[in-house]
Amino acid sequence: QEQLVESGGGSVQAGGSLRLSCTASGFTGNNICMAWFRQAPGKEREGVATLYTSGDNTYYSDSVKGRFTVSYDNAKNTLYLQMSGLKPDDTATYYCAADRLYGGTRCPSKVVAYLNWGQGTQVTVSS
Repeated sequence: QEQLVESGGGSVQAGGSLRLSCTASGFTGNNICMAWFRQAPGKEREGVATLYTSGDNTYYSDSVKGRFTVSYDNAKNTLYLQMSGLKPDDTATYYCAADRLYGGTRCPSKVVAYLNWGQGTQVTVSS
């Protein structure tokens, strides 16, 4: 059974840093896309960063580009999101997602493209 378990959320002051982790289990094959999404109260879930586990292709939303870094440890089957320069607008529940990529090497950043989701972890940034 495919499963994603997130950890690493918390509260931090503006300008601070946090690292989120997402450990995957039950996924077979190498053509896997993994992604971080976030959802703030009253807003739609949005794609923050994606990574293709069999290559170097990554994607960042404009709102986090230059501040967040996504990476993957193959040995630990764990996706990370290093967040720096955090802003109050980054406050949200962050979700890890994964699914197979059928063609190409660029992972989608839309919610509908992913069937497997973690439980979410809260990130709160105070001013």
